[in-house]
Amino acid sequence: MGMSNLTGLSEFILLGLSSRPEDQKPLFALFLIIYLITLVGNVLIILAIHSDPRLQNPMYFFLSVLSFVDICYTTVIVPKMLVIFLSEKKTISYAECLTQMYFFLAFGNTDSYLLAAMAIDRYVAICNPFHYVTVMNRRCCALLLAFSITFSNLHSLLQILLMNQLTFCASNVIHHFFCDFSPVLKLSCSSTFVNEVVTMTEGLASVMAPFLCILISYLKILISVLMIPSAAGKRKAFSTCSSHLTVVTLFYGSVSYVYFRPLSSYTVQERIATINYTVLTPMLNPFIYSLRNKDMKRGLEKLLNKIKSYMGRFPSTKAN
Repeated sequence: MGMSNLTGLSEFILLGLSSRPEDQKPLFALFLIIYLITLVGNVLIILAIHSDPRLQNPMYFFLSVLSFVDICYTTVIVPKMLVIFLSEKKTISYAECLTQMYFFLAFGNTDSYLLAAMAIDRYVAICNPFHYVTVMNRRCCALLLAFSITFSNLHSLLQILLMNQLTFCASNVIHHFFCDFSPVLKLSCSSTFVNEVVTMTEGLASVMAPFLCILISYLKILISVLMIPSAAGKRKAFSTCSSHLTVVTLFYGSVSYVYFRPLSSYTVQERIATINYTVLTPMLNPFIYSLRNKDMKRGLEKLLNKIKSYMGRFPSTKAN
């Protein structure tokens, strides 16, 4: 099934989450609901931040960008996944596969760098509050955002260019629900030495750099908070970080489980863990930030009241 070489290869076959026909429609319904919740939740976060003057600060600026990236990130994967659930021929073209992989890597890395930027913001706010406005100014935020986007796209471009040099002459069946890097790399019958070296050096550095930045920021935050004399002050400082720490734990916990393992061990467990950071985390982020953040909760309530007021202007039609 699917014997081909590089010149004749036109498509891959995605096995998805289950090969059983009776599972396809329930899985379609489940992931469609998750996707719609993700879209609505993240759009509400973006609108709430941009409509409330009290949320016009660097932390919420990065949160609004994170919500936008989460929408893009999950959109790269889930719509094609939904089509596959309802299709008898579960195929994805070679070009579409590489395109999906490019944007998956780009948005995924942008996510991690934005989490690092938010950790820096919390570090400055807690450890250097009197200089917060001057340090986390518009220029600094713009530079952090530009670096996150530029480096992530360069990393993604490098990986795709190297992937495009490989020959695929064995089975074209991808044991996954999207074109992830490792499952596709396993299908190559040419040498993947360069790809693996780049992944273990540049690729690992691109993942570890933001994680180390987050780790160092929170170690310094912890030291500063422990020096606060009052218990109330400590609780207030920790409360400003709790939402971000929850998201970081969800994201990096599943990423490390999937990618910090040998290539040959990519199994069903890794496939399920991948759902966590590609589908579930983007859906949960709006709930985590709104339910555990009073300012964000007020902003959302204010936005929903505006929407209700706007909808109330349209009188219901009465039967004659």
